[in-house]
Amino acid sequence: MSILQFLEGPMFYVAFAIFALGAVWRVAGIVRLGRKADLAPPKGSAVAGWFKGNLRHFVPRGIFAERAWMHLVAGYGFHLGLFVLFFFGAPHVAFIERFTGLSWTTLPRWGFIIAAEFAFAGLIVLWVRRISDPVMRQISDRDDHAGSWLTFLVMLSGIMAMEQAHDSLRAIHMGLVNIWLIYFPFSRLMHAFTFALARGATGASYGRKGMIP
Repeated sequence: MSILQFLEGPMFYVAFAIFALGAVWRVAGIVRLGRKADLAPPKGSAVAGWFKGNLRHFVPRGIFAERAWMHLVAGYGFHLGLFVLFFFGAPHVAFIERFTGLSWTTLPRWGFIIAAEFAFAGLIVLWVRRISDPVMRQISDRDDHAGSWLTFLVMLSGIMAMEQAHDSLRAIHMGLVNIWLIYFPFSRLMHAFTFALARGATGASYGRKGMIP
């Protein structure tokens, strides 16, 4: 068994299992925390508040939008670019098909490049803002920087391995992917799953009180 076969086989299975079990464990722990019983009579729908609480936060309002426009543009560029790369990049679709048998239409090469540019630009801007803005710098710690840099290295190695010219480049990419998967559930990267819970809980609380239009 070659190093590449090990990284794409046994090691990937272990890393993905840690990722999946860790993510489920973290989410279940948050859900089990529950909330204090609200004895006041409801004035609105908590369910509607949950959905509104999530949807309304996708775009900041008023003065917050003016002050955070760079963060908003960079955030959407990075997350949407990464989503497109992962689910519609030809190498990724082929990898998913190998394990699940599922396949769908992939991006053309020019589309992959454009999505990668958006993802890289967004991630770089977000990290520069993190180290340059006085407030962001104060609330950021090693976990924030480690998650950003590890994600950047996964993306960079993926671009380098895209042509599949050398197995060593593909092995480096898969090695970093496995590290990223293992690190994910124990880091702030978990916000990919928990942001909806946090926004939804706040929205449900306000919705029950009839405070969300």
